[in-house]
Amino acid sequence: MPTPPPAARRPAVTPMAFVRAMVRAYERRGLDPSAALREAQITPSALRRADARITAAQMETISGLAMQQLDDEALGWFSRRLPWGSYGMLCRASITSPQLGLALQRWCRHHRLLTEDIVLHLATDGAAARLWIEERRDLGEMREICCVTLLRYVHGFACWAIDSRIPLREVHFPFPAPRHRDAYPVMFPGPVRFRMPHAGLVFDAAYLALPLRRDERALQAMLQRALPLTVLQYRRDRLLAQRVREALHADTAGLADAAAVAAALNVSVRTLHRQLRDEGCSLQQLKDEARRTRATELLERSRRPIKQIAAAVGFRNEKSFARAFAGWTGVAPSAWREGVRR
Repeated sequence: MPTPPPAARRPAVTPMAFVRAMVRAYERRGLDPSAALREAQITPSALRRADARITAAQMETISGLAMQQLDDEALGWFSRRLPWGSYGMLCRASITSPQLGLALQRWCRHHRLLTEDIVLHLATDGAAARLWIEERRDLGEMREICCVTLLRYVHGFACWAIDSRIPLREVHFPFPAPRHRDAYPVMFPGPVRFRMPHAGLVFDAAYLALPLRRDERALQAMLQRALPLTVLQYRRDRLLAQRVREALHADTAGLADAAAVAAALNVSVRTLHRQLRDEGCSLQQLKDEARRTRATELLERSRRPIKQIAAAVGFRNEKSFARAFAGWTGVAPSAWREGVRR
């Protein structure tokens, strides 16, 4: 991969603690990191500040230079170096998989060819998939940057491979919350929990069934600048409509408008509407679908008054509910209930 471009002016959110860990890797090898720090526009005074932050572009620059100069894509985490191109090899070993689940299984299996200091595992439990890191060696002061970067590597690759943002139900880390814990929600789109047994990601298992949408040509282009996948979030979500359906089914009345739905799914309102449009549907269509399903369930399986059912599915009054229900089904709610009971 070519040397990354100079750092650009972007919001600085990446903790300087990660850069200090890279500096320690230089020191262990008896090398001087000064030139790499200058290229990334990181001053000695900023490096010493406990609360300092750098931009994603600066992180890309310093990481890329450190990997090349140390000839170690693991940046000193493991008992042996991972020569330049090691993680590209994992990408190539996984890219021919027909589905994401097999690609991640191959990634986990082939990672052991690089090192046995840690082992990656993938498992499913019902609707949830879990990928976690088993530590077989004390990673010491490199533990945080190792766990964070490895999870960002595999999550970034998975999102890129299926061309879809994979929301995370939970992200786990085995160490106490660091001083810079506020940076974690930026690095990982999901709830973050510390002091857990292992570092890992929990996400919807439905993503494992999605086909890979990249080929060898796309892989070659990505590897020219692979590092942004580890420091920037992937945006598009190919299962957004499904996630909206699930959220509305779980809380039809509570998710009354686009802002509430977007907040529940951790996306912006603009992104919500744009991506649903790309999938050929709209939020109103999905809301009507969820309301109809819930309303017919309540009419068929309960004796609740229609006024209560209207409120339960998010309508302000019985009249507006009856009008909408007739538009969905061609009959009034009371007629539907009577027809079911005959």
